[in-house]
Amino acid sequence: MIESMKTPLFIRPLTENERGQIQAGLRSKDAFVLRRSQVLLASDRGERAPAIASQLGCHRQTVLNIIHGFNTQGLAVLQEGSSCPHRLRTTFPDEALEALQDLLHRSPRDFGLDTSVWTLSLAARISFQQGLTPRLVSGESVRRALKRLGKSWKRAKHWITSPDPQYLLKKAIGFLDEVWWSRFALPRIHAWQDKDQPVRLVEQPWVKGDPDPKAFACYGVLWQQGPVADPIRKQMSLRFVTGRPVSAITTQFLEWCCQRLQAQGKTSWLLIWDNASFHVSKMVRTWIREHNQQVKQEGKGVRILPFFLPTKSPWLNPIEPKWVHAKKAIVEPDGLLSAQQLAERICAHFGCSYEPPLSIVEEVA
Repeated sequence: MIESMKTPLFIRPLTENERGQIQAGLRSKDAFVLRRSQVLLASDRGERAPAIASQLGCHRQTVLNIIHGFNTQGLAVLQEGSSCPHRLRTTFPDEALEALQDLLHRSPRDFGLDTSVWTLSLAARISFQQGLTPRLVSGESVRRALKRLGKSWKRAKHWITSPDPQYLLKKAIGFLDEVWWSRFALPRIHAWQDKDQPVRLVEQPWVKGDPDPKAFACYGVLWQQGPVADPIRKQMSLRFVTGRPVSAITTQFLEWCCQRLQAQGKTSWLLIWDNASFHVSKMVRTWIREHNQQVKQEGKGVRILPFFLPTKSPWLNPIEPKWVHAKKAIVEPDGLLSAQQLAERICAHFGCSYEPPLSIVEEVA
């Protein structure tokens, strides 16, 4: 009863210079300077210590210590290392440290947020929502919890963006592209040969009545595995096309890839491709958005995270040289392959199974 009758503690009136420096502290990168500036300005507005502590997620005594420190030391209380006790309302229990590590290995988007970058305050809020802390704590609690794990926040940013292998097992990285395969055009090729029996590429003429097309297109995805510093890019997925690549075919191929990834236990696909018209069309963008919404609602499936390469930069897509080497490897020096034979030779080169060609289903009225 006697304690409740104590006179509330507020900071003394501020001078213009003090107010300017405290307001500048709101833009400081130092969390302690930022916190103390927030406390001082709130106290100057007439807010009491319990209310300030509730807003900032710290202990009431911390607020009182900051106010008392300013009244006795002035602006020196904002300097790093100044004697001003700082007590957090609560902190992460030992059993929650490993859960915090797992949480930061994941993307904020996994928790329904619209950002892919963690901040201290965001990590504190999600930790409370996930039950890691009994109440909402400050970002400093997260920073100190990371220190108990032996990592500073700056070093943890690299650690956060480099998930552990178990987490990566559920993610897929694939480079998508399309290519045309010709039954008649011959690639430029260099080969060792015998003087007596030289290797010569003989161009085959088209014969009227040939039932197979002169060329056909296919979609392909080059999957990346292994660590980011030393990636392994060997596995390919192919689907041939009846006609030419268009938006309707693109969505069929994306759906087929997602079904295969889901069977492998994947939950998301980082799709890296160029800015072809049938990649950036409204139809494809709408399909990807609706597909991701359905995956989120049903809680199963593979989310697609499209990433577009800069325009006119095919060398940035590692699948491009795969096409070049494949055309040299499957060429028939002095014969003509049928479309089926050529497709089977392509699949054998990449080590993938042959699938029926994709086509647009025409609706009959």
